[in-house]
Amino acid sequence: MAFTIDRTEDEILIRLPISSTSKEVQNALNFLRYVELGKDSQITQEDIEELVKETKGRWWEENKERFRGVEGFEKFFE
Repeated sequence: MAFTIDRTEDEILIRLPISSTSKEVQNALNFLRYVELGKDSQITQEDIEELVKETKGRWWEENKERFRGVEGFEKFFE
């Protein structure tokens, strides 16, 4: 989806094509909300990477038994 951004003295205008689906419009709004929420964040890329590592490890520990006996996962249970 292509969009245009215009800046005036008073505002920034973001224009979406009239052919945009409601899902595309919602995705654009979600992205803007994401940017707004994160603008004052003090989190670093290293913090994010550590959180991802912890979350993945915790998820695996909680769910690995679901994969016991599943082809392709044998090496995780040796």
